[in-house]
Amino acid sequence: MGLLDDKVVLVNGGSQGLGASIARAAVREGATVTVTGRRPEPGEALVAELSGDGGRARYLRADLADAGQAKAAVAEVTAAHGRIDCLVNSAGLTARGTLLDTTPELFDAHVAINLRAPFFAMQAAVADMVAREAPGTIVNVITSAAHGGQPFLAPYVAAKSGLVGLTRNAAHAHRWDRIRINGLNIGWTDTEGEDATQRAFHGAGDDWREQGAARLPMGKLGQPDEIADFVVFLLSERSGVVTGSVIDWDQNVLGAAD
Repeated sequence: MGLLDDKVVLVNGGSQGLGASIARAAVREGATVTVTGRRPEPGEALVAELSGDGGRARYLRADLADAGQAKAAVAEVTAAHGRIDCLVNSAGLTARGTLLDTTPELFDAHVAINLRAPFFAMQAAVADMVAREAPGTIVNVITSAAHGGQPFLAPYVAAKSGLVGLTRNAAHAHRWDRIRINGLNIGWTDTEGEDATQRAFHGAGDDWREQGAARLPMGKLGQPDEIADFVVFLLSERSGVVTGSVIDWDQNVLGAAD
């Protein structure tokens, strides 16, 4: 049996990168998965890949910067399957900005994707679970930068730090509903989005992964498939009673110093 047999799972921001890896792992573990994303091409390609493997998956086009679309994605899942069992908020905006050069527009964009979208997706998912008096699980993909981060991540840190607090608040509020809500503070991860960010904001060349890996203790960046396996574990009953935890998934020991 798979860890998520017969579970209905929504992965927001699941059409590529880490979200797509989470979708693959969930399908492998027996779930019926819906992924959201703004661009149909990667979303439809992922669904074709997963369907070809015998999995049950579909793509919903959604711009999660619009809170209404974040809520509507949950409604689409519950309309199609009668319920939602698991939610993963994996969408993220990492556009750079410091305290001094961040515009109100950039700040609002970070809040919209990195905090408001998870809030209202969780609101809709938890409402369905509570109405059915059924347990459920939620995992929010956050960031190790929520502990402080680099100066050029100011609006990103502000929004993601809010998601840390929201994760714990919602977990506490709904613990008696048997809805478990946890977060994962991931470190530097090898994804398509990170590749685009390194090239756009840091002038990186084709060897940026190798150069980055050489500066890391484990000799590699975080791998999406490894993170995805842990997300699936947190979604599953095998993670037991754990709720309200925000777990650091990184190879730098935060708070330690040489």
